[in-house]
Amino acid sequence: MKQSRKQPGIFDRDLERGPANHAVLSPISFLRRSASVYPRKVAVIHGETRFTYAQFHARCRRLASALKRRKIGIADTVAVMAPNVPALLEAHYGVPMAGAVLNALNYRLDARTIAACLEHGQAKLLIVDREYSTTVAAALALMKKKPAVIDIDDPLYVGGRLIGEKDYEALLQEGSVDDELPELSDEWQAICLLYTSGTTGNPKGVVYHHRGAYLNALGNALTFGLSPSAIYLWTLPMFHCNGWTYTWAVTAAGGTHICLRRVDPAQIFLLIERHNVTHMCGAPIVLTTLIHAPETAKRRFTHSVEVMTGGAAPPSPVIAAMDGMGFRVLHAYGLTECYGPATVCAWQEEWNDLTLPERASRMARQGVRYVTLEDVTVADPQTLKPVPSDGRTLGEIMLRGNTVMKGYLKNAKATREAFRGGWFHTGDLAVCHPDGYIEVKDRSKDIIISGGENISSLEVEEALYKHPLVMEAAVVARPDEKWGETPCAFVTLKPDAAAIAGDAIIDWCRDNLAHYKVPRTVVFGPLPKTSTGKIQKFVLRERAKSLRSGA
Repeated sequence: MKQSRKQPGIFDRDLERGPANHAVLSPISFLRRSASVYPRKVAVIHGETRFTYAQFHARCRRLASALKRRKIGIADTVAVMAPNVPALLEAHYGVPMAGAVLNALNYRLDARTIAACLEHGQAKLLIVDREYSTTVAAALALMKKKPAVIDIDDPLYVGGRLIGEKDYEALLQEGSVDDELPELSDEWQAICLLYTSGTTGNPKGVVYHHRGAYLNALGNALTFGLSPSAIYLWTLPMFHCNGWTYTWAVTAAGGTHICLRRVDPAQIFLLIERHNVTHMCGAPIVLTTLIHAPETAKRRFTHSVEVMTGGAAPPSPVIAAMDGMGFRVLHAYGLTECYGPATVCAWQEEWNDLTLPERASRMARQGVRYVTLEDVTVADPQTLKPVPSDGRTLGEIMLRGNTVMKGYLKNAKATREAFRGGWFHTGDLAVCHPDGYIEVKDRSKDIIISGGENISSLEVEEALYKHPLVMEAAVVARPDEKWGETPCAFVTLKPDAAAIAGDAIIDWCRDNLAHYKVPRTVVFGPLPKTSTGKIQKFVLRERAKSLRSGA
């Protein structure tokens, strides 16, 4: 209930807010502190390059100064299209230090979509890694008003071409560490612009504010156990929810960032061994890639590596396999609209006594709210009434708090729809268990209704992943004249697996599921994925429809 007062109480009289007792929250402050506390400590590693925290801070200040001298400041957008290299990490500090808004672009998007993002976000400057010069050049050719372009000439990449006016290091030389930078006066000010993957039409622009970035980063540090001894390997793209805000969280803890241009299992295992990596993040596809890496690439570690995964729920066999290789998986859940992680499957001591399959099953739940998220509920999307905590009744996951986006850029209608009833509507269907842990059952559009019965595609996928020859699986609805819809399974076999018939997969499911949930159709082959590694079910749904006519 909202409180109101007609006149100040005794706890307000002569007790005013000012610079001595109040400061706006911004993740920029994390770098300033770590540079002061750990000036000689290695903050960033990229190949043979090392930057201490003092150097890291100085480079970010030079970037901010260079932007300011180019008249780039509040409400101006600076776009970066790059893999996980130091320049992109530095942009997470240097751009907001100048008062501007960082737009980390998804480098897997096509030229048309990149052009649309740059125009929609009104980018004044684009910093691009030479690996993506062809795509960016094609995107710029489609634009009427083009941003200035700066190249990242990374020595670890051979190829591409330079298309900008100068390279990133030359840009830094335009600035000075001694320049006075604008002071943030409002923590609600935009800090970043992110574009959703977008399954139809152009992606929506999600706007983050300084307060949310600050709080979610601290939530990550606390939830993931980051400390000054943390060695964080960048297996998660920094363009994805600003690296789930770990771009700021690792710095807040005073840990070390290890940059990685691409997800290469051999390189990941090598870097873990070489640098004693303690933490990393990634979608379930990253975990699957490590599990099925060639034995010659794998390493055995003397320490445990903490892995946070999100996106689709990792099947319990994946969690169990990672555990057997020395990785401890922590399952989180979130979306671009909530700065990445919003809930976490917080570990309970009594789970230690469970068998590995039982632990893996519990760990696959989406869990409870982050300490920095105000509230989460599973409720009827129309009435907003919470569903009973019975582990069976479906409802929509809804979030509210400081770590929810400002809204969608230039799209008031979509923002109002997303925030209706005072909650952010995720579109994910879940149940709430008696212990308060939530478990996603499907996206609202992915539920299969067969003969009037609801079938969770995730439940069927869980059964498929337990098959000894299955590496990846996705299940969607296929139109059926009799039942309305039936499950259609798309399956990728393990690299060394012998070919098997679809009937063998169906028989496996019949032994592990209620018969009405068993796929009627099985299609083998690679699965289409979004730029962040999520399986594109909308593509598979179209394929399943074509199967109806035998196409």
